[in-house]
Amino acid sequence: MAAASSLHVAAPAATPRVGSAGPKSASAARSVRVARSGAAVRPGGRLVACAAVATKADAPASEAASKSEGHEVLLFEALREGLMEEMQADPTVCVFGEDVGHYGGSYKVTKGLADMFGDLRVLDTPIAENSFTGMGVGAGMKGLRPVVEGMNMGFLLLAYNQISNNCGMLHYTSGGQFKIPLVIRGPGGVGRQLGAEHSQRLESYFQSIPGLQMVACSTPYNAKGLMKAAIRSENPVVLFEHVLLYNLKEKIPDEEYTLCLEEAEMVRPGEHVTILTYSRMRYHVMQAAKTLVNKGYDPEVIDIRSLKPFDLHTIGNSIKKTHRVLIVEECMRTGGIGASLRSAIIDNFWDYLDAPIMCLSSQDVPTPYAATLEDATVVQPAQIVAAVEQICQ
Repeated sequence: MAAASSLHVAAPAATPRVGSAGPKSASAARSVRVARSGAAVRPGGRLVACAAVATKADAPASEAASKSEGHEVLLFEALREGLMEEMQADPTVCVFGEDVGHYGGSYKVTKGLADMFGDLRVLDTPIAENSFTGMGVGAGMKGLRPVVEGMNMGFLLLAYNQISNNCGMLHYTSGGQFKIPLVIRGPGGVGRQLGAEHSQRLESYFQSIPGLQMVACSTPYNAKGLMKAAIRSENPVVLFEHVLLYNLKEKIPDEEYTLCLEEAEMVRPGEHVTILTYSRMRYHVMQAAKTLVNKGYDPEVIDIRSLKPFDLHTIGNSIKKTHRVLIVEECMRTGGIGASLRSAIIDNFWDYLDAPIMCLSSQDVPTPYAATLEDATVVQPAQIVAAVEQICQ
């Protein structure tokens, strides 16, 4: 796995006071966090955040067990729960962004947090993405754990310099003197007639930035788990949320949990073909899977979740079983996640393939406003069914 798989957390000697809620010091917060997550203390006082990095053997069993009881939430509420729990446990966690305060964010992920933690920890900013993203980088350098919200992910193109040259590279260019424990999150993807500028998929833009991790949530369960793990990570993490998934409802555990940032999710085991997908396309794939089963096919569906780095362990084991691969994404075809994933599969699992890798992606055009044209630019279930039939001939 990537170096990010081992999160070594050293408690800071002194931490600025950012609010009254939660423990009174960062070291106290770390103690609370370690006690809850089962982290181990290494010689020299260094802590290993075990809960944020689940083992391959433990993850499926623990997820199934923890889902047996719990409470129902919408996806945006699950994100809010994860953020709130981390802010209660650690006073260095803070939020920056447009309308994140008393308005509660454009999709209500931060609703009520300003009342709980104060205006300094949930900071409303001007409409200046480059400024407040740069402020998040600086806050991370000084020992805070900022969560920067882009009101729409497309707007974060205005902060591309801060994300690439600062956020992703400062740990290296400072010779390891600074860490950037920063989370950048917000809504993106093709919505319902939001127009070209509000329908961006920035994963293709950000994937080439050294030092940056990327994850995409697709259910309330993994949204909360990934949010908490991203906040605890010592690396800068971009958390992609799809604008059409915020109102998905699911039962999640009452007890605390986190998910591994580098691990894919087995959605449906199968034998005939491996379908790799993420975010909203997970639901198009599962809709297609019903049709495929009725036609006699047995697809294996994997939500890759980690867009950088890829979980080649899970992906590779599936390919060794099915020997056929279909990638389904909402990202652009040219230079998208699918192109990088196909390259990684060819480099690592070429000898296990019995058919060419197929990749279904959005068309390389600005997303139209008209609903019928908008649908035509995005992969639909019927196309997935046709692709599987072609691969399995």
